[in-house]
Amino acid sequence: MAYGKVELCGVDTTKLPVLSAERMRELFPRVHAGDKAARDEFIQGNLRLVLSVLQRFASRGESADDLFQVGCIGLMKALDNFDVSQNVRFSTYAVPMIIGEIRRYLRDNNAIRVSRSMRDMAYKSLQARERLQAAHGREPSIAEIAREMGVAEEDVVFALEAIQDPVSLFEPVYNDGGDALCIVDQVRDESARADRWVEEIAIRQGLDRLAEREQKILRLRFFQGRTQMEVAGEIGISQAQVSRLEKNALLHMRRSIQAGP
Repeated sequence: MAYGKVELCGVDTTKLPVLSAERMRELFPRVHAGDKAARDEFIQGNLRLVLSVLQRFASRGESADDLFQVGCIGLMKALDNFDVSQNVRFSTYAVPMIIGEIRRYLRDNNAIRVSRSMRDMAYKSLQARERLQAAHGREPSIAEIAREMGVAEEDVVFALEAIQDPVSLFEPVYNDGGDALCIVDQVRDESARADRWVEEIAIRQGLDRLAEREQKILRLRFFQGRTQMEVAGEIGISQAQVSRLEKNALLHMRRSIQAGP
């Protein structure tokens, strides 16, 4: 995702103007009176605010251009609803509005569709959690949140799980400077069966040509569906070592099978 690129939606971000607080105060009454030129100047002068917010979503894999446009909508909504009589800086008011607009866009465009009622339940659960946390100074349990809302505990659990962002099984979770460990390496495969492999004579021969420890790692990982953490505990080495040995063993097997007997 190219958040660092110079141009977004045809706008050269290196040349964006920055309005002073004094100039913004001058523009507010004109904007709210319907002066289009003043409105355009105000929005152009605050686009850097949108750029600063986009950095929070850099890991989402979304188009920077799309999020920039959505963020601009949030900026315009903030401008339309800002109360100049309040002793609040515009940026303080606008940033949550921009973030909220982007989050709504991401939620509504998620590949996994969640019903409106489920989303409402989830956000009410989060609000209840915040109230209880503020009242008791600790993280509330699911049971406490459910009692606060007057609903069943499983309804709270299902709702909160429904709004969690999906992640790739190949998302790195740890890197010690060598090979990265991914989520898939932590997942036990209960469906793994040896006969899917040993039926292939070539693969069996490839296994036989490996060192004893490499054979054991592959059998535990792919025949018994163990996670790398579980294999590491059984063999007595680190998970990073298991990861490296596994990758090397698979590479050696592939070369052995390609070379033939």
